[in-house]
Amino acid sequence: MVWLLVRTCFHKIAPGGKFSLKTRAWSRGPLTAYMPEATTFPGPVDHQGLYQVSIEQTDAFWGALARSRLMWINPFHSVSNCNLQQGHVSWFLGGQLNVSVNCLDRHVHQSPNKVALIWEKDEPGQEERITYRELLEMTCRLGNTLKRQGVKKGDRVVIYMPPCPMAVASMLACARIGAIHTVVFAGFSSVALADRIQDANSETVITVNQSVRGGKVVELKQTVDQAIKNCPMVKRVFISKRTDAKVPMSALDIPLEEEMMKEDANCEPVALESEDFLFLLYTSGSTGKPKGLVHSQAGYLLYTAVTHKYVFDYHDGDVFGCVADIGWITGHSYVVYGPLCNGGTTVLFESTPLYPNPGRYWETVERLKINQFYGAPTAIRLLLSYGDNWVKKYDRSSLKILGSVGEPINTEAWEWFFNVVGNGRCPVVDTWWQTETGGICIAPRPSNPGDEILPAMAMRPFFGIRPSLLDDKGNVLAQNDVSGALCISQAWPGMARTIYNDHQRFLKTYLMPYPGYFFTGDGAYQTRKGYYQLTGRLDDVINVSGHRLGTAEIEDVMNKHEAVAESAVIGYPHKIKGEGAYAFVVLKEDSGLSQESLASELRGLVSKEIAKYAAPEYIQVARHLPKTRSGKIMRRVLKKVVENKTDELGDLTTLDDQEASPLRTLCERYVCLILKETEYTSVVA
Repeated sequence: MVWLLVRTCFHKIAPGGKFSLKTRAWSRGPLTAYMPEATTFPGPVDHQGLYQVSIEQTDAFWGALARSRLMWINPFHSVSNCNLQQGHVSWFLGGQLNVSVNCLDRHVHQSPNKVALIWEKDEPGQEERITYRELLEMTCRLGNTLKRQGVKKGDRVVIYMPPCPMAVASMLACARIGAIHTVVFAGFSSVALADRIQDANSETVITVNQSVRGGKVVELKQTVDQAIKNCPMVKRVFISKRTDAKVPMSALDIPLEEEMMKEDANCEPVALESEDFLFLLYTSGSTGKPKGLVHSQAGYLLYTAVTHKYVFDYHDGDVFGCVADIGWITGHSYVVYGPLCNGGTTVLFESTPLYPNPGRYWETVERLKINQFYGAPTAIRLLLSYGDNWVKKYDRSSLKILGSVGEPINTEAWEWFFNVVGNGRCPVVDTWWQTETGGICIAPRPSNPGDEILPAMAMRPFFGIRPSLLDDKGNVLAQNDVSGALCISQAWPGMARTIYNDHQRFLKTYLMPYPGYFFTGDGAYQTRKGYYQLTGRLDDVINVSGHRLGTAEIEDVMNKHEAVAESAVIGYPHKIKGEGAYAFVVLKEDSGLSQESLASELRGLVSKEIAKYAAPEYIQVARHLPKTRSGKIMRRVLKKVVENKTDELGDLTTLDDQEASPLRTLCERYVCLILKETEYTSVVA
């Protein structure tokens, strides 16, 4: 049996949105050419066979990949010791390695002048290329600087920087000396930054004098100065120079580049246990306190490398363009660790999709010759509203794979992404995963050659991922064509290990709701063919007259309307139905419809495509929707506003609002934005 690797092409053949599939062979070879470790697995002859091995012979599968794809200082003696029932997860026991060696040193030995990073600065055309040799030297000098200033193995180091080579070097320098980094998105306020410094009990902060984004200068050093007023544990703040501007320096402040030049370009890497902490990454929660999820060394690194390789069909020489910020898990896994572990060339995108114009992404694709483009559905929908011309004026022939991440992508955006951006020839991988999972868990690829890809559907579990859908009583829904709570029934190497200093919260949130399973908090539908389609967070599922509806389903239909740029649907208390659907919509420019006509058309569209009971009772036009800085709509904020419970909004530190920092001002601003200029009856008391 031979393994046929294919490049997949879709061609739209009908207005109804169905696609035909063609495949074009581009190389032939045995299964071992696709995954060399397959020689150690008896039986599999194709991707599906490998997947079965990965979930049925878990230790054999991940053990083989770990031995061949990671460089070990001391080999592991056991592949795994995991029990989700007890909340215990350990991988590659007894093994020691250093993540920075895996991401840098071994590639320097083979190809020192290969480009590791392409820093796409805010201003187009000013990109910088950093080789593996240069990045290793930067990392070593920074690691030595940290050690000389008193940073030790196990210390937490807060990194508050925009996407830039020094930020990546800071992450890798921490990994090299055994410190635990926690990157905080550089758009967060001083209050949010202080919360994270305090929770991590960090003595060290690394930042820049200023950042530049969307043509605007942001005073990051000032934000840090404000934050550390409430953080007496901070002993040192390293300041890197992103701009030439001089900033006030205090007794705690250390000019980073000056100190680095005093250090040696060699830094001995620390041998770390597989389960030592690599980093903390904070996510928002409804309790008012962000939670610092912990990822460990070996399992996380292996999982990001393998998913990067197989989901995106990454090959040596490709330019990988993930436009996420390094402050989010997507930036950690698919800007830094996955690509660098694979010896790839990865893009650091500092700007915004609209700067200096809505063609920025595609101009960057043309100039850098990006092969895989990975971005958020929110950005895709935003750019869709500006039309096709901004895309078509640039050469996108280098693209091979398109990917979406962060939330389910709606059908209209998927089709535009595929047909316009990809010119009908690039597979779109709609990926599902979370900060908690470490890497991609469900995606259309990898798969057997020629397998179909359906619009707006994550579809297939990745190697080692065994999804299960459970009902409200905890029963596994074994058949297809069912909806339920998406859980994962066995541990995998990339999963988070705990919440920093609060393991009980980790157990309560993820492992106790469905004992023996990892509870993702998301709902999913398994189609008749067994594919998985995400229906949104379970707190985004509404129950109308006994019918469970994922808000994403309703939003997907409404977003097909030619006048709608984006929408958000939440449930609200209904005396008769239990819950009703309340929709907020943001319109495209010059839609030309009256609100009454729009509401009628949207209800008719939802009634036609889902059911009459799914049609929203209330439809309000809003100028903006409250979003996190990574672009996710904060539906729980909308829900509290609709229910007139603005004193119960919970943690708002991830809300994208640079204008208002006090909680009440923030709430009032969004109430105003949401309700302004509406002609419909509001359910807000």
